[in-house]
Amino acid sequence: MDDHAGSLEKLLELSARQEKEGMGDAPWPPHYRKQPGEPPRVQPSKARGGSGGGGGGARIPKFPLIEVSRGKDKKEALAGLAKWKKRHPRVATLLEPADVLVDQMLGRSSAWYRIRLNLQHVPEKLRPRPRTPSPARKPE
Repeated sequence: MDDHAGSLEKLLELSARQEKEGMGDAPWPPHYRKQPGEPPRVQPSKARGGSGGGGGGARIPKFPLIEVSRGKDKKEALAGLAKWKKRHPRVATLLEPADVLVDQMLGRSSAWYRIRLNLQHVPEKLRPRPRTPSPARKPE
């Protein structure tokens, strides 16, 4: 290396150009003091309020989902779904079996069920507005 000494000019020019384009310094290791203009030292998925998935940012749903029923057990939740289908018969005929999502949820002391519907196969003008499912509160 000592026999073939080179110049750092091109590297310094590249650094200056990248900084001018808004590309700041790479994140420093956590035991170093945070540097001015340094990007956040957190994974994007764990950033709060950012475009990641974890923190406090607003979640952007991929599909139009509505919750239509909750119940202490699966039977009660399915009864709520049947009531919903009676209220919205036209929409119910457009749903495919995979559009009905039955989830077992864990409360503090017991499990409960919720039913959500994926309305991707329902035209927007026919989609019902989300309402508070019955029962209105989560079973405990």
